[in-house]
Amino acid sequence: MTPNATNETIGARRIAMLIDGDNAQPSLLEKMLAETSKYGSITIRRIYGDWTAANMSGWKDVLQTYAIQPIQQFRFTIGKNATDSAMIIDAMDIVYTGGVDGFCLVSSDSDYTRLATRIREKGFFAMGIGKKTTPRAFVNACDVFVYTQNLIPEETPARVNGPKKNIGPQEPSVPDPTPLLKSAFDIAVQDDGWAFLGTLGHHLRQLDPGFDSRTYGYKQLSMLIRSLSKAFQVKEVKSEDGTSVIYVRLKE
Repeated sequence: MTPNATNETIGARRIAMLIDGDNAQPSLLEKMLAETSKYGSITIRRIYGDWTAANMSGWKDVLQTYAIQPIQQFRFTIGKNATDSAMIIDAMDIVYTGGVDGFCLVSSDSDYTRLATRIREKGFFAMGIGKKTTPRAFVNACDVFVYTQNLIPEETPARVNGPKKNIGPQEPSVPDPTPLLKSAFDIAVQDDGWAFLGTLGHHLRQLDPGFDSRTYGYKQLSMLIRSLSKAFQVKEVKSEDGTSVIYVRLKE
């Protein structure tokens, strides 16, 4: 299954959500579950870590609420992350025993890069959730990668074309999405010079699995593109069933 699957196939997709408890935030669990549910039904929910360690205490209150199965993995050696190995072994067991169509790996650790690659090689949908500091190799190994910063409304950056705000030197600058959007448009454009928004979004994910309009302060891709009126033209066409279809064209 691919990132541009229909709503029907997405609804039928079964996802195994595997969480690295050492590299995830318990306060975001509800939002991470909701985000993953956009791509299918979460049939397996597991979190890995050493539950005797103090840093895992924050998870204990939310596990029962969201039916997450804790997997114990003792740290036998200081400085070695045994959680990674346990999670990778479990993931490969699930791959070969069947029962799911995709995976969501929750971590910011580069150690999962090869796992995500292997999952995709076997024909499974691969999704990742992690911080913006996640190594690019892990991000690109996934079909879709969601940054946890985009799951926190109060940390949403200023809009691309909006008024400049004094956000302070500690805030990272928002990159210009126009070059990436133009590259995706070049792939999606039809003979008439217009590109279907859904196709454009699919190619954006192919070029950059971590692309998210929320990074730029917009909840939807269409809203982001409309804000870039100097570069893109947008038209909305009503279909026979009353739904709207959005097309995009690059301005000269």
